[in-house]
Amino acid sequence: MKKQSTKRWAAFSLIFLFLSASVKAQSLKDFFSSEGTNALWLGIDFTKNKVIDDANANVSDIKDRQYNGLNDLVVDEVKKYDIQKAFHRSNSVDHDLSYVNDRNSKTNADEIKSTNTSDFHRLKEEDIASMVKGYDFKGKKGLGILMVSEAMGKSEKAIALWVTIVDMSDRKVLFTDRLEGKVSMGFGFRNYWAAGIKSVLEQIEKKKYKEWKAKAGA
Repeated sequence: MKKQSTKRWAAFSLIFLFLSASVKAQSLKDFFSSEGTNALWLGIDFTKNKVIDDANANVSDIKDRQYNGLNDLVVDEVKKYDIQKAFHRSNSVDHDLSYVNDRNSKTNADEIKSTNTSDFHRLKEEDIASMVKGYDFKGKKGLGILMVSEAMGKSEKAIALWVTIVDMSDRKVLFTDRLEGKVSMGFGFRNYWAAGIKSVLEQIEKKKYKEWKAKAGA
């Protein structure tokens, strides 16, 4: 009898794990197949960002003011940095910047500047997964849209961003892809690099979203 109970429990556990995996896998497919699927805009995580070949960069100001300024700009100027349009949502996209603001405030300012151009291409998918695992979403569930800034390259005239869909309930990356947003002119640090963020959002809206949707089988 005890042996049968053990087998029954093992079978139940396997079924539960299979169903759980199916639900998580379906979440990403739902995001791309249904424009009504809600997702929370989490903002841009700059904790791994490198500012490359910018001799005049004020790292203290970048950490204490500019990173938050870029995140605020995206949510304040909705029409210019249109998250809803980029990700083809039929409903407005709510935002909560508290998680990235908290993390960005703890950035080591001494590690922001770089003179090594290889820093523009140094992060891997597993690095993004590890970063997300370190988040504390305080019990919040559902899907989140997060961008992780890898680098701002003066030579490349571009910002490299990892566009990431997150399952907040278990701090798991469901999808991530690296895009580069070109910059041209802009007065001040924030406006200069904001052009790159806008470029990435435009790429998602016009091309990348469709590609990602096809890969997700939606």
